[in-house]
Order: sequence, then structure tokens, then C-alpha cells
Amino acid sequence: MQLDILIVAPHPDDAELGMGGAILQFKSEGAKVGVLDLTSGEPTPHGSLEIRARETAAATKILGLDWRENLGLPNRSLEATLDARRELATVFRQTRPRWLFAPYWEDAHPDHLAATQLVDAARFWSKLTKTEMPGEPHHPQRIYNYYCVHLKLAIQPAFVLDISQHWERKLAAIACYESQFITGRPTESTSFLDRLRDEAAYWGKTIGTRYGEPFTCREPLALRSMCDLV
Repeated sequence: MQLDILIVAPHPDDAELGMGGAILQFKSEGAKVGVLDLTSGEPTPHGSLEIRARETAAATKILGLDWRENLGLPNRSLEATLDARRELATVFRQTRPRWLFAPYWEDAHPDHLAATQLVDAARFWSKLTKTEMPGEPHHPQRIYNYYCVHLKLAIQPAFVLDISQHWERKLAAIACYESQFITGRPTESTSFLDRLRDEAAYWGKTIGTRYGEPFTCREPLALRSMCDLV
């Protein structure tokens, strides 16, 4: 499997929440897109391993992903260990993505911070020669960062992607995670989904569209033309 884009998510649902619209846009452009969930996301108050697996499969179908796997690292205690780095670098060598997407490097959730540290380190390791890691050396060209729901900062993104035509399908993918956003708290979950819509509308307003998703990148962005800028 050779992917164009691989999104690394700390938990199932993070990719949908942070960049579900972007995934749908990439797929509409013909890109091969995968998601690697680092943990099961369980335990949670209303979830289980079996429930979350069903929810993830349903969301994956809506997004039309070409590949999705779970690395099986520990939820709630994710750490950027050498063993975890090796496992993740091996996935990079096997899926050979051009672009990686990881959570923003500042976040209130420790698992999200560890995930981004792992992606940065594993990207470097994935190009190593003379190693026992399986697969041929591979170095993804760029890491972009998406924003997770636990972020408590007023951010200034590098760019905002127009997801107006994909908003309803993004929302449908998120709604698949009923145990996380609906079961046991219908009033709160409704307000949560409303807040997501408000945030997407805010980012859309900043670029003159209905809905948007913000992204950033630590490395300079390269352009060959200004023609595709909105």
C-alpha cells in the first residue's frame, strides 16, 4: 500500500473531528488517504472496545478511506517511547505517505502531545538505513498539523481549507461515534455538535466561505503558483 496522505490520530474520532472535511476533499481529488489511530480510545464512560470498533468502521465508510489501522498503544497513557517510535516508523515505511498530518503540538490532552512527538521522531526514523525495521527507507515530504477539540488556545493557522461542500458528510462521520457524543448526554452532545458547526463557520468566515478547517505547519510552505489561493 502506498498512500498519498496519512493522518495520525491519538484516538478514533480525532481524525474526523480535526480534519474530516479535508479527508473528504482529498478523496474527491483522487488522493489515496489513510488514518492510523494510535490507541483504541477506550475506556470511556459509554464506550467499549467493541462499540468503538463498530463506530470507527462506520465513520471510515463515510469518509471513503483507502486504509485504516490501529497501532494498539495504550489510551490515557500514550508516551513517545522508543518502542512506539519504531512501530510508527515501520508503518510509515510500509504505507509510504507523501504527507503526514498530526495533531497540533500544543494541547490540553497529554495523548495528543505524545502523538505529535511520536510522528516527528518516527518520520526521521523511517528514513534510516542499516536498521532492523522492516520495509524500505522512506521520508514523508512534510508534516501538517490539525487542531483537536481539547485545544485551549486562540490559534493563528498557516492556512484554512474550504470544506463547505463536505460539512454534512463530516458531521455524519462524527455522529457515528454515538458513544462519545450522544449516548447518555443528548443535551450536551447537541451543544457539542453545534459548537463544532460554529467553529467551522468561523474558520469559513475568515476565508470567505461557509465552513473551513484550520491547519498549520512548522516548515515553510512552498508554492509554485498563486493561482490556487482562494
